[in-house]
Amino acid sequence: MTLEFTTAGESHGPALVAVVTGLPAGLLLDRDAIGDDLRRRRAGYGRSPRQRIERDEVEVLAGLRHGATLGTPLALVIYNRDHENWAWGMSPWPPESDPTGKGTSPVTLPRPGHADLAGALKYRHADVRNALERSSARQTAAQVAAGAVAKALLREIGLSVAGSVREIGGATTPEGMRQATDDARRERDTLGGVVEVMAKSVPPGLGSYAEKRDRLDARLAAALMGIQAVKGVEVGDGFALSRLRGSAAHDEIEPGLHRSTNRAGGIEGGVSNGEPLVVRAAMKPLPTLMRPLRSVDLATGEPGDALVERSDVQAVEALAVVAEAAVAWELARGAREKFGGDALEDFVAAHRAYLERIHWAN
Repeated sequence: MTLEFTTAGESHGPALVAVVTGLPAGLLLDRDAIGDDLRRRRAGYGRSPRQRIERDEVEVLAGLRHGATLGTPLALVIYNRDHENWAWGMSPWPPESDPTGKGTSPVTLPRPGHADLAGALKYRHADVRNALERSSARQTAAQVAAGAVAKALLREIGLSVAGSVREIGGATTPEGMRQATDDARRERDTLGGVVEVMAKSVPPGLGSYAEKRDRLDARLAAALMGIQAVKGVEVGDGFALSRLRGSAAHDEIEPGLHRSTNRAGGIEGGVSNGEPLVVRAAMKPLPTLMRPLRSVDLATGEPGDALVERSDVQAVEALAVVAEAAVAWELARGAREKFGGDALEDFVAAHRAYLERIHWAN
């Protein structure tokens, strides 16, 4: 049983769409819980004014009846309120006119650090907007909605997933993070940071060492690196382990098969080992700057300043929510592969039977 999702939609297009397949029938979804995660993604100190425009209210188009999944594809949609301001520039069909002038003039000065240049070259786009609209982090709203569904499934077998901010702009205290954000805003600059996601009550046995594509740590790393602006991922103590001797790096097994330390972050050999799963992701400073970097005009070949668009000073708090969704998704995917079941009751029963077989108690 494979759990998958795909998304569609542009940053200023009509809507964002997510289609989830592989869910069991009978899973109860809470509209408010999905909405809470979407609100958490929009919140955070240093976010752009667009977050006050969008409401990110999810609507379900298929796969749900009276709050319960049907075992068929689940289709979710989030409408972009800001699309009203881009109705001509982001029209799916050629507009007859554009009284606003917004969005129809081609963008030809790509931003360093963004997908603008690579996307324009790869797809032969004369207008960089054709690349930047889809590569925008706006699409993470759809990912968070899918992640909220995954978290609902995980709760049925007792798993919890939570993301948190560890660092913003080098600061590690709430006061320091706010000060760093204020300083960057005043200087018209941007910041990055580090987030951590922890999952508890993860049973041993999710993932596999048999094939690299099935390793849980590889999947988590790919999911986190797939989030816009993430440039590094570590599991457990990660890079710090490289500076230790083996006798100090590994977690000794205690009676009951638990560990007194968790340097591995809950994964050994690509498989969950029953300890809390801990991963961290490093986010680079956002590439859209109010004080733009130098670029080259793709239409003329002349140097110039990169495109300036409305942007966050930092979005590390939002990343914590998106990373939480990504980790939840991969754990739910692994759980579906491990426990199967066309109906939720079958899925839960298989999980319970497995824990009984291995005599496991969280």
